[in-house]
Amino acid sequence: MSKNYVQIDPRDNIIVAINPLEKGRVTTINGTEVTLKENIKQKHKFALNDFAVGDEIFMYGVLIGKAVKSIPAGYAITIDNVKHASAEFNDSKEKFTWTAPDASNFKGRTFNGYHRKDGKVGTSNYWLVIPLTFCENRNIDVLEGALSEKLGYETKKDFAVDTDALIKQYKAGASSEEIFNTPIITTKEELSKNRLFPNVDGIKFLKHDGGCGGIRQDSEVLCQLLAGYIANPNVAGATIFSLGCQNAQISMLQDALDAIDPNMGKPVHYLEQQQSESERALIEEAVKHTFVGLTEANKIERQPAPLSKLVLGLECGGSDGFSGISANPALGYASDLLVALGGSPVLAEFPELNGVEQELINRCNTVEDSKKFYNLMRAYSAAAVAVGSGFENNPSPGNIKDGLITDAMKSAGAAKKGGTSPVVQVLDYAEQVTMPGLNLLCTPGNDVESTTGLVGSGCNVVVFTTGLGTPTGNPVAPVLKMSSNTHLYEKMYDIIDINAGTVITGEDTIASMGEKILDHIIRVASGETASKAVVHGNNDFIPWKRGVSL
Repeated sequence: MSKNYVQIDPRDNIIVAINPLEKGRVTTINGTEVTLKENIKQKHKFALNDFAVGDEIFMYGVLIGKAVKSIPAGYAITIDNVKHASAEFNDSKEKFTWTAPDASNFKGRTFNGYHRKDGKVGTSNYWLVIPLTFCENRNIDVLEGALSEKLGYETKKDFAVDTDALIKQYKAGASSEEIFNTPIITTKEELSKNRLFPNVDGIKFLKHDGGCGGIRQDSEVLCQLLAGYIANPNVAGATIFSLGCQNAQISMLQDALDAIDPNMGKPVHYLEQQQSESERALIEEAVKHTFVGLTEANKIERQPAPLSKLVLGLECGGSDGFSGISANPALGYASDLLVALGGSPVLAEFPELNGVEQELINRCNTVEDSKKFYNLMRAYSAAAVAVGSGFENNPSPGNIKDGLITDAMKSAGAAKKGGTSPVVQVLDYAEQVTMPGLNLLCTPGNDVESTTGLVGSGCNVVVFTTGLGTPTGNPVAPVLKMSSNTHLYEKMYDIIDINAGTVITGEDTIASMGEKILDHIIRVASGETASKAVVHGNNDFIPWKRGVSL
């Protein structure tokens, strides 16, 4: 890009400042000269022409707001002079055609993954320990303490303390000097080298605050989500804790698993505390079931798989004014490449599709899906209004500070993650991805709730674009963080995997960055490169509650 300012779409009547622009500067856009009337901060926008109160404002070629004050050309677009506005939409779709990008550079490429009996392929190999109700979270903690460090898996810190070595020295009659000379610190790297089960990437403990106390529908959806995690190709099997009296019954989870695939073939062990002779017996049984499950999971080794087996979650969070110009469209190009190769990208965060609904409706392959998307968006919007809010309240203070001042502006940039391909399926929360091609999944805009939902619907890898930085990860799927700007990448290099800021500086095009993203995804999916979120143990897991608490 390497410009000081840019008009993203020829229909746009506001201009993005790529670098800070000083008052008095003369800008030229498509032959039109505009003198800046005030300083324009980097990532923010200025008026290309004069706006009267009520005039419509366009960016990315779509309606993103209306003027609430008169705005002369050359003045900044702010939350004080613009309010949210988005285009109307209906459930009737127009004809849509798509030309796939050239994916020849990836023809014949494979990734090394874990093949499952149901035909899916994982990018990781985990065992899950899951409570059906928050009442069992303490038992989950006990199991984690008994297994994780002892088997060489992650700790809560960057190191583990081997107190047993000091006890052994003391019992042997060691002197104080000998005790002080005894090494007791083991790093995460050293622990991983000593894993008893080298083909198992870890044991993940999915604690949550649901399963009882809310409406029955929330427990049903929770069971569907948990079933999706068990069915995820990155999972080898699971140990399930039930209290016994909660809303989320074992039978409910079993029904949800059968609905996904009654012949999945994964071991799932159910333990109900109210039927156990004691808590001690419950824990003992859980440890033994999990240990035996790990021995079986360890027999699975990585084998080559086609890229069509990749189910790619598309996520963004901590967005800035560059997200919709660099990171999101580059990820969209990678999504289109994956579609051309037979894979399945998944676009979520329905509140952040506000204003581009009609475009997505038109891209749906079937009338049924276009109507389903229409109904989900209308229902979600109505639910937000019913509690005294609305999609217009979506931008966070960080978004606004860095140039995203309306939900429609944020949404138009966020939707770029989905590329340009047809929509093959529209899914409600916790429904499973079953078709190759671009899928739409109804989730909240909340970063962790959305990522949790993406993985629960079958994503085996996630790319998360950000302009401000976030450490978010997931227990089951590797989450690759991609920065929209180089400053963020250099400042938070320890948690960012990919830098799309080179699109802003002109070192990369959207297409070349898109190819780099897909190449990085393949290396992570093969276990050759670990995502920063995995390295740091970011295991964020928040199920979405759609009802009230009773």
